[in-house]
Amino acid sequence: MTESFINISVDWYRIMESKHMDLFLIPTVLLTSVTMLVNPVLSLCVLCFPSLRQETRYLLLANTLFADMLFLTINLTMVSCNSVGLKMPHSLCKFMMVSMVMTYSCSVLTVTLMVVDTYVAVRWPLRYKDILPPSRAKKIIMSLWVMAAVCPVSLLVMFESVMGRDQQSSPVCLVLIALHSLEQKMKVGVHLYFIIAVSLCTALIVYCYIHLYIITKTSGIWRSRYSRARMTLLAHTLLLMMYFVPALVFAVELALLKQETKDDLGVWIELVNMCVLMVLPRCCTPYLYILRYREIYETVQQVLWKKRHQSQRSAA
Repeated sequence: MTESFINISVDWYRIMESKHMDLFLIPTVLLTSVTMLVNPVLSLCVLCFPSLRQETRYLLLANTLFADMLFLTINLTMVSCNSVGLKMPHSLCKFMMVSMVMTYSCSVLTVTLMVVDTYVAVRWPLRYKDILPPSRAKKIIMSLWVMAAVCPVSLLVMFESVMGRDQQSSPVCLVLIALHSLEQKMKVGVHLYFIIAVSLCTALIVYCYIHLYIITKTSGIWRSRYSRARMTLLAHTLLLMMYFVPALVFAVELALLKQETKDDLGVWIELVNMCVLMVLPRCCTPYLYILRYREIYETVQQVLWKKRHQSQRSAA
């Protein structure tokens, strides 16, 4: 198992080096930098202002942003090391892969729960504060992290059998290669996990959106082609698709990856998925919520105005 992981890693690095695929580091750095400019400010606004901190939807948003920041940091580190051929220590590679799966899973689960929160707010507006108060939302967020950690912890045990306990480093550290090196029974279990998790989240989102439309169709908010409700639904649908598409691409890659692959196409797809598709929704999320939610926009504007005003006073 360890030899298979090392051999595939060496083959992939040779392909990346020969095709100058280290250039994929550029969009990763750009998208991550653009996201990191806004995410910390937006997270602090939600956590520091009581008016936002007492709203369940904003607590869920803050958790999404926090999970995204962790994911982007880990993803950028892995892409950078893989691009330059820097061999990670054995234990660090396993930690990075497990952390990457956990943060990605937490982001997807939180985004799914945000749709459920919207459904509950529309379906039971008078009882919403009792059903999902901020105290309960915090407990749910903690539960999401526990759920998101179940699969990575199981993968950590599997990676021990794949990568062994020797300290031999590989030139490429990727979750895809590690999962591909698992035994057949383990791979079947991983596929079932991905299929069940994605299917449940997708079914829950579709159910909530269908019932939201049924509940609100008599209110007249859908009559205008460019109404705020229609545009908000479209924006959130596109964002959800961008969060789920990389997981589907990853599952297809894992199913089609050959044992001793030297196929350039597989390497291209993995790099596009890892460097662009997984990063793009996390780049769009903070800007979407700043533009679509007046409370967040006004709070961010207030914070930035105060900083600008203080800097002008200190300069004077």
